Amino acid sequence: MRTTAPAASAARVPRDRATRSYVYVLHGQPVTAPPLAPGLHLVATPIGNLRDITVRALEVLAGADVIACEDTRVTRKLVDHYAIATPLTPYHDHNAAEARPRLLARLAEGAAVALVSDAGTPLVSDPGYKLVRAAREQGASVTALPGASAVLAALMVSALPTDRFFFEGFLSAKEAARRARISELNRIPATLVLFETGPRLAAALADLAEGLGPREAAICRELTKLYEEVRRGELPTLAREIAAAPEPRGEIVIVIAPPAPQVELDAEDLDALLRQALDRVSLKEAVAEVAAVTGQSRRTIYQRALELSRERDHGR
Repeated sequence: MRTTAPAASAARVPRDRATRSYVYVLHGQPVTAPPLAPGLHLVATPIGNLRDITVRALEVLAGADVIACEDTRVTRKLVDHYAIATPLTPYHDHNAAEARPRLLARLAEGAAVALVSDAGTPLVSDPGYKLVRAAREQGASVTALPGASAVLAALMVSALPTDRFFFEGFLSAKEAARRARISELNRIPATLVLFETGPRLAAALADLAEGLGPREAAICRELTKLYEEVRRGELPTLAREIAAAPEPRGEIVIVIAPPAPQVELDAEDLDALLRQALDRVSLKEAVAEVAAVTGQSRRTIYQRALELSRERDHGR
């Protein structure tokens, strides 16, 4: 099943610069975009399926004086698809310090600047925040055009609670930093949403399973695209499956269920649970088991389990 429509037109429709009525092509028909007010326009673009774009977004992209984008090659596919002739200029992490003053100067001159990311909603895991802040500070108008979002799309298909969620973005590629951050995430009472890459997915899932325990999760890959895939299960199970499979390709979003509500226990009750668990399983397994039951910090439980284990060994 195809998820993208055929190209709207092989040739671009020229702009009418005299009347500033710019055009785009929709369903094979040229459409004149209405006049666009000066200012910075933040435009959400499709995360995969080129049909997931709003008419308003097409009007702004066609009517802007320039489109600032992360990678001109990526955005070129979108504007070519809809026969939009607006010039593209790169704006990304590596050139932002040089490109931002130029864009701000154009805004000061009364230009209409559209800002897009490679896919989805701008300012989510890209450098757009600093441009928006600077534009506001110099008095430019800033307008948001909502649309596609990998975060929200993944939440929708994850079958996990959506009433409260925390977007983490990418975890660190360094193991120690990643595990430390996961320990902090363990205490957040909300569904977690993370981005990850194929080469790092197995290691990230292994650390998430270790740090968060057997929470429900969903791995959402290539959302809205031809090979869209959503895997659901508990984190340890998903970690084993991904470790044993070929390295996945494409854009990946991990959605993880919130922690179980904490059970208020006094010190005696906690010790009793730990002693019972230590009589049956290893210290590591006992900590995971009690943490899952109580919802309390694994680090705190581990420290107490270690003390109880040492007391038991000394008493023998």
